Amino acid sequence: MRDSNRIQVKFREIHQQQMSKKRVNFYPGLPPRLRPFSELDIVCGVDEAGRGPLAGPVFAAAVILDPKRPIEGLRDSKKLSEARRDELAPQIRAHALAWAIAQASCEEIDTLNILHATMLAMRRAVEALQTVPTFALIDGNRCPSMEIKAHAVVEGDDKCHAISAASILAKTARDAELVRLHALYPNYCFDQHKGYGTALHLERLRLHGPSPAHRRSFAPVRNLLQVDLFALPEETAYA
Repeated sequence: MRDSNRIQVKFREIHQQQMSKKRVNFYPGLPPRLRPFSELDIVCGVDEAGRGPLAGPVFAAAVILDPKRPIEGLRDSKKLSEARRDELAPQIRAHALAWAIAQASCEEIDTLNILHATMLAMRRAVEALQTVPTFALIDGNRCPSMEIKAHAVVEGDDKCHAISAASILAKTARDAELVRLHALYPNYCFDQHKGYGTALHLERLRLHGPSPAHRRSFAPVRNLLQVDLFALPEETAYA
C-alpha cells in the first residue's frame, strides 16, 4: 500500500475513534446536520491572508488536522495577538497531518484581480498538501476551482478548527514576507503596517512612489502612477 493511502486509512480510523468518543469537536460552529461532508472524508481547511493590502503577495494555507493531536486555542487569526499567532503556528506545523502554504504574486494580482489571485493561491495550497484531502472547507463565500469537493463557510475561521489553523499559517507567513520586503525597501516601513493602507504607508507611498512590491491595480498605487505619468513631458510620457 502506498504511503499516502496508508495515511488516509489511518486518518479515517483515528477520526472515527475520536469523533465516536466525542473527545474532539473540530467544527464548533458547524452542527453535524449542517456539515457537507462525511466522517470518512479527509477534510482540509483553507484560508487566505492579505487580500486588502497595497503591497506584497496574497497568501493562502491549507491544513489537515490530526484528530489524535488537537491544538488548543485555534481561532480566527485576526482575533489573536501577533505573539499568540507566533506560538500557534509551529504547533500547527508540528501536529497537523498535513499543511501547505502558497501565494499569488503582485503581478498575478494585477493581471487576474485580487479575487482570482486569491482563489489561485488557495488552490495551490490544497494541491501542495502531502496528504491528499477528499474535501475542502473554504473560509468565505466562494470556492476555488479544484478537483476535490469544496464548501464555502462564511466566517469559517471561527467555526472550523482546520480553517482557523490555515488562517494562522497564512497570516504568519505573509507577515514574515512583509518583514523580508522591508529589508529590501526600508523606505515604506512594511514591517510596521504589513502593506495595509495606513496613514504611515500612504505617506511613504506619496513620498517615494510605488516600489516593485506594490500592487499597481490598487487605487492608491494606480492613482500615484497616473499622476507621475501626467507629470512627465508629453514626449517622455508616451515614448
